[in-house]
Amino acid sequence: MSHHHEHHTTQLDGVAFWENHYGQSERIWSGKVNQVIEELVAPLDAGTSLDIGCGEGGDVLWLAANGWKATGVDISPTAVKRAAEEAAKLGLDAEQARFIASDLAAWNTGETFDLVTLSFFQAPFEFPRADFLRKAATLVAPGGHLLALSHASLPSFAGKPDHPMPAFPSPEEELADLELGPEQWEVLCAEIRERSIMAPDGDPATLEDSVVFVQRIA
Repeated sequence: MSHHHEHHTTQLDGVAFWENHYGQSERIWSGKVNQVIEELVAPLDAGTSLDIGCGEGGDVLWLAANGWKATGVDISPTAVKRAAEEAAKLGLDAEQARFIASDLAAWNTGETFDLVTLSFFQAPFEFPRADFLRKAATLVAPGGHLLALSHASLPSFAGKPDHPMPAFPSPEEELADLELGPEQWEVLCAEIRERSIMAPDGDPATLEDSVVFVQRIA
């Protein structure tokens, strides 16, 4: 089987998986910005931002509301449509919040961005995560930042998953995958952070996030 064909299949699986994921309910996520993003990004000067795997757009909308010219890309047309509807409801125009439905592998832009974020860019099937991380890094403008957030473990309330889960990347592994040249990049933060959340049954629970925050210095 040719490599190209294999890739194509995975791509379709990706769309089908996420469309199914978003199609199951009206809204999957809270629509609120991730608190790590809020903490790390709030001190930065607003510029242009790109959220890869933006889902229903919570982070993009928060960035736009805070003065960023924010773009979100997601493989799921349903998620992107919801994000755009939400932006319209908030009175944000396409200059402030722009959403694109595309597979990142197929998406090429001449632009670079002052901030590129990938949050929980993980799925229960194999996909070339390291390639996406490296592609994300190429989209960062000089002086700009890249923020990669991942689940570092299953939530404390989760039972044993019924399908094999991909390995949870550690901050060190994320950095190794990124292959950043130390002359070009400064690592501002590479750590596992715990945050408190509400479990589905209403009990307090904890989540561990792997946080990698780097700045392109050249």
